Amino acid sequence: MSLLGQDGAIAAFLDAHRTGRLHHAWLLAGPRGVGKGRFARAAALRLLAEAAGPTPDAPGLDVPDDHRIARLFAAGSHPDTMLLERLFREKTKDHARSISVDQVRGLSRLFATAPTFSRRRVVIVDAADDLERSGANALLKLLEEPPSDAVFLLVSHAPGRLLPTIRSRCRMLRFQSLGDEDMTAALGRAMPQAEDREIAALVAAGEGSPGRALGFAGLDVAGLDRAMDKLVARGDADNHERCSLGRTLALKAAQPRYELFLERVPGRIAAEARMRSGGALADAIAAWEKARTLAGSAVRLSLDPQATVFELAGLLASLAPQDAPRPR
Repeated sequence: MSLLGQDGAIAAFLDAHRTGRLHHAWLLAGPRGVGKGRFARAAALRLLAEAAGPTPDAPGLDVPDDHRIARLFAAGSHPDTMLLERLFREKTKDHARSISVDQVRGLSRLFATAPTFSRRRVVIVDAADDLERSGANALLKLLEEPPSDAVFLLVSHAPGRLLPTIRSRCRMLRFQSLGDEDMTAALGRAMPQAEDREIAALVAAGEGSPGRALGFAGLDVAGLDRAMDKLVARGDADNHERCSLGRTLALKAAQPRYELFLERVPGRIAAEARMRSGGALADAIAAWEKARTLAGSAVRLSLDPQATVFELAGLLASLAPQDAPRPR
């Protein structure tokens, strides 16, 4: 399985499996977009393929595409596994807010009859953070009295928010943010046509998460960063830069880029604060607090995008040295 930067998690899981110490429930914990869901699916397939036979002639969690279990798994028709995730609603073209208790109770279908291909059954919950309260309690009952030869793989981006009783019944498997080298390799595989400059910008924006970085693809991260750097370096005495940026990002078609701007401004101010001291540091911290509050509530409160961008860009410009050259 080509999952970069997570060798420790893969090795720990495989060691438990091969030494007969495979726990019935695993909590796959770590930042978003670092491969937890991908690992869960690969681990589930490997367990099911080994149990049903023949044992895959491949290293790690890999299973050849022509393996009979791999074909069933890829088609979503393997009868000995179930995936719990937020349902996609065709009517509104979005996902439900949570994994419902009815979905969890639906696992009874998996355990009501004997397994089809082997004794092994696998449940993936992606993500356990999305379980509604009653659904979490229903899952807890299964974890407390797990069916024979069942393995539960629970993806979690924030394990501290889960029920303590769920955490206590799982073995924790931690996933780490990727380093720049692994990020570059992961994005290069996902975007083989991308230029090195774009990959480098996405590596910086992704902050160790390939999934996060890929969500920024095509949004000209580098262009936004240049605009922010210019405001910090030179200010905006005549409001020209702020007005231009506000008009551009307020367009309906620019919504994803607007949301990217909201996400990156506090981080850019924080980066500037780390290079300051004394009164300049205090000013930067105050700007960061304002930017974080405004950016964090802009979409939720449906604030006017143009006005929001203008205000955030003003906070960036306020960091410029007083003797910065005036625009011509």
